[in-house]
Amino acid sequence: MFKLVRLTWVAVVLVLTGCDVQVHDETPAEYPANPGIGMYEVKATVTRDALVTPGSVFLFALGNSQKIPLTQSGSEFHGLYQVRCQSSFPVQILAEWKTQALSARHKLVPPQPRQIKLTEPPLAYTASFDSAGKMPKGGWLGSVQYRFVTVPSAQITAAHIDPSGEAPADVKAAKAISVLTPFPVVAGCGDLAEIRLAGTEPHAHGILVIDTDHPAVPHWSTKVEFAPR
Repeated sequence: MFKLVRLTWVAVVLVLTGCDVQVHDETPAEYPANPGIGMYEVKATVTRDALVTPGSVFLFALGNSQKIPLTQSGSEFHGLYQVRCQSSFPVQILAEWKTQALSARHKLVPPQPRQIKLTEPPLAYTASFDSAGKMPKGGWLGSVQYRFVTVPSAQITAAHIDPSGEAPADVKAAKAISVLTPFPVVAGCGDLAEIRLAGTEPHAHGILVIDTDHPAVPHWSTKVEFAPR
């Protein structure tokens, strides 16, 4: 009788410990924000205990009222999460499976959603404009465009031209460039915001510095140049 009871408890322990699924969320902690359709890969790997029914494991990515089925490839599961105009998105992995005793089980990994960070793509680093021929009234014109994709909208609140160096020639070259655009400039998510410039010398250069209300990009510097082509 003692042996029978011991064997029964062993069987119970095996059932309790052999029916689990281990889920490892391998989604990167951050992505560069996609200015287009805004799709980001969610990835997880799975190992299953011996008493989990083969082929019964299904994973879903949860977040922002979305439930996205993940496609299995070997031990890996992949899916695409769609989000636009946000600086992060929450993700949890829901696992569902059956045991060989035909009971259904599930779990959420991690217990609280992970926040996946989305970073703004770099704005314009350089811009050059043609100053060939006779100078038009008001100077040669050029514009620099900026796009913000991790907020619903952003404002460029101010802009100015700094010299590209301390040399007198650099200071003079910067003074020949002026900012024409009135502020603020409002740009919706993914829209292009344009800062218009004028150059009054055929060879002029400087650093266009913009100020914004975007918390991730409060300032940005773009090297600008007017030169004949």
